[in-house]
Amino acid sequence: MRRALAAALGEELAELEPVAGGDLNDAYRARTTSGRTLFVKTADDARRAGPQAYAAEAAGLRWLAEADALPVPDVLAVDERFLALEWVDGGGRADDAQLGRGLALLHRAGAPEHGALPAGTPAPRDVLRLGPLALPNEPQPTWAAFYASQRLLPLARIAAERGALDPAGVRAVGRVAERIDDLAGPPEPPARLHGDLWSGNVLAGADGRPWLVDPAAHGGHREVDLAMLALFGTVSSRLLAAYEDVAPLADGHADRVGLWQLFPLLVHAVLFGGAYGARAASVAAGYGGRHGTHLR
Repeated sequence: MRRALAAALGEELAELEPVAGGDLNDAYRARTTSGRTLFVKTADDARRAGPQAYAAEAAGLRWLAEADALPVPDVLAVDERFLALEWVDGGGRADDAQLGRGLALLHRAGAPEHGALPAGTPAPRDVLRLGPLALPNEPQPTWAAFYASQRLLPLARIAAERGALDPAGVRAVGRVAERIDDLAGPPEPPARLHGDLWSGNVLAGADGRPWLVDPAAHGGHREVDLAMLALFGTVSSRLLAAYEDVAPLADGHADRVGLWQLFPLLVHAVLFGGAYGARAASVAAGYGGRHGTHLR
């Protein structure tokens, strides 16, 4: 990997040291002989990251950058074995108002259709890859139909096959899919989504600017990014107010947070097991006859 990275960059590496990374990749800080500092992610077993994962992530970063809404690291080199990005000095505290305004602008940049993948994403384009997980990604006439048929039902089936979701949980997700037209809120145009916007994928620069990293970018409902941000953290009133100053949310958006969180909960149940399946089943059951988790 070191030799391949040096060849792709056109200069040798002076340093390559491990840094904290994610669950599916190993991460390094690299310094070239000319003094450039890079962030590099790789995996000793390509099955952990998934086939063509780095090319897909590079395409997603470039697509997000095109919106000129929030900063993302420049892609410096990409290969089947690694992805090399601009190094971002962290250490600050992300400015919630900047993040809220930037997300609204990013979403407003739009996408051709729900499920649309960025230009440059490797084929097949009717599949969304999340690490080693492949989900169907065929266009549907509405977001509600897309979310039910391309996200909830396939994930529930895979989770059940892997023992991560019990039969009651599968039935609960099925009931949500049946009611999706009533639950999903008013129709909206496809937004340009980060797609995996948990708090760990918002990097605060030393100056407080929020950077977006590690996307699973695609077209979808803008409330999905906000719901994901609330899943393992909080969405402050300052962030939400800044978002709505640019792009007001539809009535009832707070009641749909748990509905959109079903997607990442089921993904985590499939990939990591643990209590995620039970949590997904509980959230789904809450939408069987009433609304669930709130944003505020």
